[in-house]
Amino acid sequence: MPAAKHSATPSYRPLYEQIRILLTQSLVAGEWKPGEMIPSELELAARYRVSQGTVRKAIDALASEHILVRRQGKGTFVASHTQPAYQYRFLRVMPDTGEKLHPQNLFLELKKVKAGAEHAASLKIKATTPVHSIKRVLLFHDRPLIHDEIVLAAAQFPGLTLPKLEEFKGSMYMFYETVYGLRMIRAEERLRSVAADAATAAHLNVAPGAPLLCVDRIAFTYGDKPVEWRRGLCLTDGFSYYNELS
Repeated sequence: MPAAKHSATPSYRPLYEQIRILLTQSLVAGEWKPGEMIPSELELAARYRVSQGTVRKAIDALASEHILVRRQGKGTFVASHTQPAYQYRFLRVMPDTGEKLHPQNLFLELKKVKAGAEHAASLKIKATTPVHSIKRVLLFHDRPLIHDEIVLAAAQFPGLTLPKLEEFKGSMYMFYETVYGLRMIRAEERLRSVAADAATAAHLNVAPGAPLLCVDRIAFTYGDKPVEWRRGLCLTDGFSYYNELS
């Protein structure tokens, strides 16, 4: 007699996790913009028909991911790259002295091309999709330190031009958020060592073949949607890649 088939046991999400997902969906839909205050815990509890404690736990989870920010006595706000604490949150190459530096942008070029295989896979688009390819140098105290190549799906950034980038004062992520309404909430990075090619060496004022730290990054917006592919080639003389693990 054949063995009876057993149905798979369904997996349930904790209630606070369900509320976290619903809050994220509201952010994806643009119900609350970066920098705006979201409804109070009591209002959200009534909206979702759950306890205030469940809402608080969901908000705590989003705050730990730097998606929401609690402000004592004011409420809970959508985190924004326009806030000083968040503008350079993803910048991990820092002076060994611990000095807080705000880099300067030196944009080299912007071209509209077709996505290559690596870019397409990273951004989850077709290989022939039009993309913007941006090259720039980041300077610290006028010293060129990082040579970046940045690739963005052109459809998400209509009308993007080099003058528009040059006129904007702030980080790239602040630019995405302010001009195009796209906020980066997390990034994945891979690090390796490479030798400087002739073009990169010229931009960073080093000899060809000089050792560089290569940081490949994919940055995501709400709903875990990839928006940016980036390759940064970094000098580490007097600088280090710093990351805090918890």
